[in-house]
Amino acid sequence: MRRNVVTKGGKPYQSKLAPHEAEVKKLKSDGVSVRAIAAEMLMRHGLQVSHNAVASFLRTHGARRRNFIDGISESRRVELLKAIRAVWTHDSTAIEGNTLSLGDTMAVLEYGLTVKGKPLKDHQDVVAHAKGVDFVRSLLDAGRISEEDVFALHRIVVPDETRDIYQPVGAWKREDNGTYGAEGGKSVYMPYASAADTSKLMRDWIKAFNLSLGDIKDEGAALEAYLFAHVSFVRIHPFFDGNGRIARLLSNLPVLYAGFPPIVVPSEARLDYIRELWNYQRAVGVISLANRDLLPEPSRLDNLRRLVKEWWQATLDLVAEAKGK
Repeated sequence: MRRNVVTKGGKPYQSKLAPHEAEVKKLKSDGVSVRAIAAEMLMRHGLQVSHNAVASFLRTHGARRRNFIDGISESRRVELLKAIRAVWTHDSTAIEGNTLSLGDTMAVLEYGLTVKGKPLKDHQDVVAHAKGVDFVRSLLDAGRISEEDVFALHRIVVPDETRDIYQPVGAWKREDNGTYGAEGGKSVYMPYASAADTSKLMRDWIKAFNLSLGDIKDEGAALEAYLFAHVSFVRIHPFFDGNGRIARLLSNLPVLYAGFPPIVVPSEARLDYIRELWNYQRAVGVISLANRDLLPEPSRLDNLRRLVKEWWQATLDLVAEAKGK
């Protein structure tokens, strides 16, 4: 049963804000953030409501989000969503080494078929990722995510295998992790956030992530929200496995929430993608509680920003084609 949220004044925020519904919606349509709306309601009317209360009020009082499938016929809409889900799943799993082709992926997802000569794990990974896409879409109505949502997504995406206590599924990493790359002809190790710092850093990340939702007005802002969520998540690398797939899923939530199709990193761009992430992380240093800026020196992401904008065009074109544009 849904609880009736009560403000400091003891009156449910629904009834406190209801007389000012048109005013609240006008402020939101003018691009005012929910935090600023809450402050404005206090200044104008003495209403003590939180920004979360304002956001919830807007969600339950007809403030409908734009959706990229708006204006598309029902039959075409279903097929478009299937195609985007398959492309997203294929490319994201292929980046991690999955050997199924796009056609194979479509056959597995659409008909439940297995592909002769392909590993069982590759089939399991694409099915799990597709379920992850569905789960991310289910988070849109909430307008925010929690730590448990992130854990739930990890449990969906990472194969359900027996792990020891240092490699948990659906929990933050318990051992430090990192990756190797080449610099100056030598192999160099780059650590991610320590396991000891991860819980607090992810608390910062979730808070910043939630603040980004709902304040996106155009493609440029959606792109920036994606980059922030994606790159900062990868810097922390909070899980022992599945970080890339989770990052590419969660960072699309603000994009979808703003009404745009997802940004899909194409598998053929794998080397460019990995190189850009490596170069940025090497340049800004390891994130920690002593150095906890989630995305320092964002200008260093200019090349990745350009690439992501190019990669996004594929799903934007799919939607435009479905709309007959």
